[in-house]
Amino acid sequence: MTFKALLATKNGDKISTDLVVLEENDLMRGDVTIAVDYSTVNYKDGMALTGRAPIIQTFPLIAGVDLAGTVEASSYPGIEVGDRVVANSWGLSQTHHGGYAQKARLSGDWLVKIPEPLSTWDAMALGTAGYTAMLCVLALEHGGITPDRGDILVTGANGGVGSIAIALLSELGYRVVASTGRLEEADYLRELGAADVIDRQTLSEPGKPVASERWAGAVDSVGSHTLANLLAQTQYRGVVTACGLAQGLDLPATVLPFILRNVTLAGIDSVNAPQAVRVEAWSRLASDLDLKKLARTTKVIGLAEVPDVARRILEGQVQGRTVVDVNA
Repeated sequence: MTFKALLATKNGDKISTDLVVLEENDLMRGDVTIAVDYSTVNYKDGMALTGRAPIIQTFPLIAGVDLAGTVEASSYPGIEVGDRVVANSWGLSQTHHGGYAQKARLSGDWLVKIPEPLSTWDAMALGTAGYTAMLCVLALEHGGITPDRGDILVTGANGGVGSIAIALLSELGYRVVASTGRLEEADYLRELGAADVIDRQTLSEPGKPVASERWAGAVDSVGSHTLANLLAQTQYRGVVTACGLAQGLDLPATVLPFILRNVTLAGIDSVNAPQAVRVEAWSRLASDLDLKKLARTTKVIGLAEVPDVARRILEGQVQGRTVVDVNA
């Protein structure tokens, strides 16, 4: 059988993408074959498809770092035909065909069964961004940050991780402050659950090594000076989770927040997280998130529209989440 796919190829330093028709024998090795319903466009997808970072390591390759669909064939123990599954990260869109296709063949080790009441659409409205946001929430909880400790700051608030982090944290009873460069969209952030909205410029310039204590914790997808300022402003025994580098991969900070205030900087890795952590994260997403809020953060596109959205997401022009209907 044939299927549609968005195939990335490379000529010199330039990456191009084309909507093509492939056959099942074009799929890579794996013990589970999936009829894909949806994928997403994440910041990482934007970097991969534009060549901003060397995400894709093998060409030609079907891009897309995550997918959700229904199992068509399986020889993997515990994964059966008819199961609804989600896959994100691992080698997808790096060394293995990813989610921008109507078919996928993957290792069963990479799959998580989608918990009720989530649908395959919900799973990709969440996608890697929502899964990463929940990993941040779990890290805050692990560090002892409860709602009574004080404000939680979410940077990159209009993006996928930021939007879902705000919705999750507010649903769990935290008072959330959103940092954004698009103050005209403050109403959207308040609808998600933000109690206050601040201009990202207050955090993005070089600051003091230690500043007045403001945040009990933070979810940061920005990095660079923003992350350094977060650390400098975090309360005693606070926790800052770092999951992105939209501003930069540098960290121009000092050790003072760590040795004077016992601040914890928790790194969040969504690519190689152990299976047990993934299952916990998806289970918590299913139980803790208001799905009505999720719908408000999401729009749907087809495969042909992915390259344009991938470019715009790097330019900060995409609000919330973008679901890719691979069958549209």
